[in-house]
Amino acid sequence: MIKLATVSPCYNEEEVLERSVERLTELFGRMIADGKISNDSMMVFVNDGSKDRTWEIIEKLHKENRFVKGINLSRNVGHQNAIMAGMMTARKWADAVVTIDADLQDDLGALEKMVDDCNAGYDIVYGVKVSRKADPLLKRLSAEAFYKMQKSMGVESVFNHADFRLMSRRALDMLAGYPERNLYLRGLVPMVGLKSTTVDDVISEREAGQSKYTLKKMLNLAMDGITSFSVKPIYIILYMGILFLVVTLFIAIYVVRALVLGTAVSGWASLILSIWFVGGFILIALGIVGLYIGKIYTEVKGRPLYNIQEVLE
Repeated sequence: MIKLATVSPCYNEEEVLERSVERLTELFGRMIADGKISNDSMMVFVNDGSKDRTWEIIEKLHKENRFVKGINLSRNVGHQNAIMAGMMTARKWADAVVTIDADLQDDLGALEKMVDDCNAGYDIVYGVKVSRKADPLLKRLSAEAFYKMQKSMGVESVFNHADFRLMSRRALDMLAGYPERNLYLRGLVPMVGLKSTTVDDVISEREAGQSKYTLKKMLNLAMDGITSFSVKPIYIILYMGILFLVVTLFIAIYVVRALVLGTAVSGWASLILSIWFVGGFILIALGIVGLYIGKIYTEVKGRPLYNIQEVLE
């Protein structure tokens, strides 16, 4: 039997919070009755600088429900940092932590299986999405393309796993030893290397409100995931540069031949296209190198990932 804490980052989730707490309370009651988790288990909600009544509702639920605890961050720091804040705080309170979004689109049945696996000795249990029918078509296609691209770039991660996972206190203590500022937990957690397994996660539709994970945020996360764990983009630039040199050599041979044979024709189209093509590649290359330099800049400053304004224990 373990003391469990669920950690849910919240950004403008006033429409779903009360229903989510109701569903989690039912689940906790069932698992306590079955002897899977202890009676002092908890659900921790991390308010990530919400602009609506999210924190007010968390305070209300904390007074009404003995399972509910709250963490109020001083400002919005983003989904990954909010999860980290919740995990690092909750590891002091519980034996294991499950991170799950506040809308509870993830399968609560899978959460119960995670607890079973933890009781069986696993330190990390990943929720793997076996069905994404509830997600919009664009999100499904872009997510699968991203996971495949990640793999091709050499990033170690679990395919179709987002941030629904269980980690034991031992795993969280090890994770705390990674002081990275550019957080990408889907790539960082597998580096802990403890005994792990997966459970199937069937995604359901949101009961209310809208997803806060916009296309822009997903693209930024994808870029962080690749540049934080792989230097392959730098090698791609190098190889492309060598290819350009080879192509340039052939063009030079062709130009000399045309001059010798007197077949050279003056024209601007090919010249302009070449300039734009090479110029575009140079700008992309500078952008990729700039991303890596920017990450180094962020890491060197060593600023805190988050500041906790208030904790409801």
